Amino acid sequence: MINTFIVSFHGNGKSIQEWVGLQNYKDILFGGTRKVRVIHESFFKCLKNTVILWVGNFIPQLALSLSLAVWFTEAQLKIPGKGFFKIVMYLPNIITAASVAVLFLQLCGQSETNPGALNLLLHKMGIVHRNPVSEHYESIQFIDGVWQSRGVVMFIQTWMWFGNTMIMLMSGIQGINPSLFEAASIDGASSGQVFRKITLPLLTPIMAYTLITSMIGGLQMFDIPFLYTNSVTPKEHLRTMAVMIFQYFHAQADNNKMGYAGAASVLLFFITLALGLIAFYITRDKDEIAKKKQRKKIAQQAKRESKQFGGISL
Repeated sequence: MINTFIVSFHGNGKSIQEWVGLQNYKDILFGGTRKVRVIHESFFKCLKNTVILWVGNFIPQLALSLSLAVWFTEAQLKIPGKGFFKIVMYLPNIITAASVAVLFLQLCGQSETNPGALNLLLHKMGIVHRNPVSEHYESIQFIDGVWQSRGVVMFIQTWMWFGNTMIMLMSGIQGINPSLFEAASIDGASSGQVFRKITLPLLTPIMAYTLITSMIGGLQMFDIPFLYTNSVTPKEHLRTMAVMIFQYFHAQADNNKMGYAGAASVLLFFITLALGLIAFYITRDKDEIAKKKQRKKIAQQAKRESKQFGGISL
């Protein structure tokens, strides 16, 4: 990490040993000459891609994981084989990203002559058709299309990580005092009311943890966007911050952009830190903070009264 900071203050290409100070940061954030403007535009385009891919997989992932966590921990539901389903849903998380990328490349197709299993299924359903002249499928471009490929990457990320998120949320729900649920049941609360008034508020700490870890992983997303392509280089609309940093760092010796790679890494670190602090602030326990303020106020009042009566505590 220290070395990354050091590299960010050095030059690029043949002048890699040259100390340039904050110039790399200025070029990335504000641009300048035509050559530098490309770096500037590329950084913000990759940042936009990263945020889109993270938000697009985190929201459905959280919704699915929370629904399943509540379902599996519901005492009144006697679901047979709970352990089996938990394991099956967690399994995608332990599959290597390279294997998953190859799997979805085969499913989604790589050319007009090889449209992939998914397009063939859609053809059988009458959603996509075959051109009678060229005999090629008018298939959905799941790899080359901008939003189609983004949708597949979002789905892959959701599919790979929802099991892990579900397990964490289940542990949070199981840590809630069962007497609260029993009291709500006696009072005649519906399952929706129990979820909104008890489960969701008491899950705030684990939800904050899930949000922070997902944000860190999402902003550093590399493997699936990098591997999900039918060419040597990743698609421009799937080029995340981590992919850009990797490409800059591993460019040709005389044309490397190691200084820019280091600066982009540091900027990504501070962006993640800032978003993490915002997430902590939003998900903080307001009741606990109010109680601390009240205790502090009482202690200060007692201290003032003690001084007023000559140091004798009342």
